[in-house]
Amino acid sequence: MRSSDYRQLFLQDTPLLDVRAPVEFTQGHFPRSHNRPLLDDQQRQQIGLRYKQQGQDAAIELGWQLATDAIQTARLKAWGEFCQHHPNALLYCFRGGLRSQLSQQLLAKAGIDIPIVEGGYKAMRRFLLEQLQRACASAALIIIAGPTGSGKTKAIQAIDRAIDLEHRACHRGSVFGATAQPQPAQISFENQISVDWLKLGTQAPVFMEDEGRLIGRLALPQELQTAMAQAPMVVVQEPLEQRVEWVLQDYVDPALGGAQHAAFAAAIQASLGRIKKRLGGLRHRELAAQFEHACQGGERDKFRKPVACLLRDYYDPMYNYQLCQRRGQRLFQGPLGAVIEYCKDKK
Repeated sequence: MRSSDYRQLFLQDTPLLDVRAPVEFTQGHFPRSHNRPLLDDQQRQQIGLRYKQQGQDAAIELGWQLATDAIQTARLKAWGEFCQHHPNALLYCFRGGLRSQLSQQLLAKAGIDIPIVEGGYKAMRRFLLEQLQRACASAALIIIAGPTGSGKTKAIQAIDRAIDLEHRACHRGSVFGATAQPQPAQISFENQISVDWLKLGTQAPVFMEDEGRLIGRLALPQELQTAMAQAPMVVVQEPLEQRVEWVLQDYVDPALGGAQHAAFAAAIQASLGRIKKRLGGLRHRELAAQFEHACQGGERDKFRKPVACLLRDYYDPMYNYQLCQRRGQRLFQGPLGAVIEYCKDKK
């Protein structure tokens, strides 16, 4: 039994049993997919080499030689537990071919029936890339812009028809934006964005936060960059004092007094080092000293001055320049609450 309705598969959050090798899964996978490999990385390499040198039959023979009773028992245990918890799951390998069929056969012998995704990972990945390209070309996209700390992410989180790119990237976008959670693989990031957009559809506007080409180490797909550069905007405008307060809430408060305090202090200095050239030597030294003093004292209010300086003298000029480069129409501007209400009313 096979399934090729990729749209419904992603719309319904169908659990996916990924039997590819761990290295393949790490390089890119789908939401709701779980890696329970048929072959480990070394076995995959051995069989791939045999396939190239001697053909499919020889590769299958080697596969069965490597699949000892102990290995088959371990695989069936892992697959069986997964299928028990996810009775509606589908199974896939890279192309929906030999590895999927062997895994399905082993499961069938154990009395477990599970459909195979037609075309496997490659077909699903192609489907999501095509969907993302279509959405970027035809969907109504509105960008939420505004200076750093103005609450753009708060707006995204308050709007139903929004895609939170920074949340999906596990990064807050700026040079100081790294989080404790590691960023996903580039391919997994792209897959997730496509699935998010697929669920929202293209019948009404979709909102995204204004982002540069990179969010941490992850790049926005080129077609999405183009669409965002041309899309109309709503602009959040908040006074500097409010922006400083939100930066303190989002970045400083979670770190003060906690186990990650020392790491937070080191991360600030490392981030300042990455923008030293743009800051200039004198300003960099002043900010480094101010942040070091604030971190040593652990007093929240001591962060206000260096944060305000960063926003006013580093981020704001960069934001103003980037805003002038955008070709999209400015639909609305105002404080965060007004922007949220405007976006919610946009049909």
